[in-house]
Amino acid sequence: MPSPVPLLALDFDGVICNGLSEYFQTTCRAYGEIWGVENLGDWEADFCALRPVIESGWEMPILLRALAMGVTREAIAHHWTPLRDEIVKAEQCDRIKIATVVDQVRDRWIQEDLNGWFALHHFYPGVLDQIQTWLLAKTPELWIISTKEGRFIAQLLHQQGIDFPSGHIFGKEVKRPKADSLRQLLFKQPSAWFVEDRMETLENIADQPDLQVVELFLADWGYNTPKMRDLAQQHPRIRPLSLAQFHGDFGHWQNEE
Repeated sequence: MPSPVPLLALDFDGVICNGLSEYFQTTCRAYGEIWGVENLGDWEADFCALRPVIESGWEMPILLRALAMGVTREAIAHHWTPLRDEIVKAEQCDRIKIATVVDQVRDRWIQEDLNGWFALHHFYPGVLDQIQTWLLAKTPELWIISTKEGRFIAQLLHQQGIDFPSGHIFGKEVKRPKADSLRQLLFKQPSAWFVEDRMETLENIADQPDLQVVELFLADWGYNTPKMRDLAQQHPRIRPLSLAQFHGDFGHWQNEE
């Protein structure tokens, strides 16, 4: 039976892959280059807990800077954007330069210790098997829309034995919001489903009239908080999605468990 979903787009980090350990280690290395500090102390638990506030990779060293400066987890969780902008201004940070340092750190790490870099990524239970099932069935049409570099996504999937369709990954290199990537996909199909773990991203898409044909799902296993999941529960256009639903029939995705 053909899938009722003609086109399914998935975020990568927080939906397919749990890369929190890699994020933290890359951020520590980048932080050392930017601020000249090597021994930061143990901030991994705080950093990982606060990962849901991050939208783009350049923010990660700023988050670590905030923690090192003594800003509390509660303050960061509730007031991240103004705190981030205040640190950027006070420290005269250049967002593009920070993003470049993060990318360069990651590139060097991959070149020098690819297996070590791979080892810090963990795929959510059963997600790769489900993706492989869809790919073999050739339905639905699968895409990945992510703020992570597409080349990194392709490497990680290939290392796991998943040869994702060439050209079906929209990574950071496309330099456009996820909403615009969805618009491009709607030229191929009249409707689409999109799974994302960041509530703010889904809210932004839900507010755009021309994207009303996109069914929106918040992956409750990803980088989000109970408060974000409660917001999804109450939102008229966004449905919380569990791993059990993700592995099941598409008909169950739109029903509460």
